[in-house]
Amino acid sequence: MSGFLQRFMPRDGDFFVLFQKQAENIVSGAQAFTRMLEHYTGVPEQVQIIKAIEHQGDELTHQIFRKLNQTFITPFDREDMHELCGTMDDVIDLIDAAASRFVLYRVDAIRSGTIELTKVLAAATLELSAAIHAMETPDKALHRIIEINRLENESDRICRTLIAQLFEEEKDPVQIIKWKEIFEVIETAVDKCEDVSNVIESVILKNA
Repeated sequence: MSGFLQRFMPRDGDFFVLFQKQAENIVSGAQAFTRMLEHYTGVPEQVQIIKAIEHQGDELTHQIFRKLNQTFITPFDREDMHELCGTMDDVIDLIDAAASRFVLYRVDAIRSGTIELTKVLAAATLELSAAIHAMETPDKALHRIIEINRLENESDRICRTLIAQLFEEEKDPVQIIKWKEIFEVIETAVDKCEDVSNVIESVILKNA
């Protein structure tokens, strides 16, 4: 067992189980969101599925915070644990927020490029989950972090392109407002994946 792993596990491995469950829940939310856009029927029901996943994320967040309040010695900095938990919660909240807007704004049809952007989000959540699961193997986790950074740059590029096309092609100002916000919420969810990866990287470097 590596020295890095020994510093984590003897104190309380349950924290890592909870973080891993939260990461897997985020992946479930992003995949459900992608499926919703790929099979755009029964949208309110599909949004409710995503909202249930977000509620599960809230419960996991509360479990982690309760455990933090009850634990004297934590696997790594308490402040970093709070930040990791909070940024992971932000990701699933934003996925739910993006999905909910398709019902709120009564979107009839998906604009070209939206699914491409959402697939980048789903890929980023998979890398996030892999990084969380690989925290005991810093080199593997850092490899995932680099990929999350690449995906964030890709999502930023796609989002800018989609917004530019939106202004060129759409004449209805209400539609422009709706779709610009949808694109930006999805892109912000990818940004939050990068925020999670930055916390993971900080924890690894502190414990190296």
